Amino acid sequence: MSLLRRFIHEDLERLHAQGVRVRVIGSREMVARDIVDLIRKAEELTRDNTGLNLMIAFNYGGQDEIVDAARAIAREAAAGRLRPEDISRATIEQFLQTSGAPNPDLVIRTSGEKRLSNFLIWQSAYAELVFVDELWPDFTRATLESAIAEYHRRDRRFGADGTEPKP
Repeated sequence: MSLLRRFIHEDLERLHAQGVRVRVIGSREMVARDIVDLIRKAEELTRDNTGLNLMIAFNYGGQDEIVDAARAIAREAAAGRLRPEDISRATIEQFLQTSGAPNPDLVIRTSGEKRLSNFLIWQSAYAELVFVDELWPDFTRATLESAIAEYHRRDRRFGADGTEPKP
C-alpha cells in the first residue's frame, strides 16, 4: 500500500506532465478508502493524456477479471441488451479491465517462477513468455534487454494452426 501511495504522491505529476495515461486494474473492494481515492485521482488526472499508457495491476487476479466480465455480460443479456448468440471474443474483451489496451506481446516473469500466477490470463494467450531469475526489485535494464532479445529470436505463430487471426 505504501508503494502505491508513494508512487502517486511522488511520480504522478511528472507522468501527467509527460502525457502518460495511468490506469489501475484490479479489485478495489476491501482496499482502503484513501488508496481508492488516490487511484481515482490518478486515473481522472491522466484520462485524456495521449502519450504512453501505464497500466498498474494492483489487487489484480486474471481469473477474477474473467469472472467479473462474465457477470457483466450476463447482466447485459438478462436486460435484453445483448443476445447470447452474439457473444464473441471481442465481446468478452470489451468487458475486461484492460479493454482498449493492446494485448501483451511479451510477458516477463521475474523471481525464477515458471508460471503466469493468474496474471493477464486472457490477454496473454498469444504472448511470448520469458522467465528470469531476478526478483522484481533486482530487475535491471540489462535483464530487460536480454528478455527483449529473447523475444526477437522467437517465431511468433499466434496459434500455429492458422485459424487464429494475427493481431
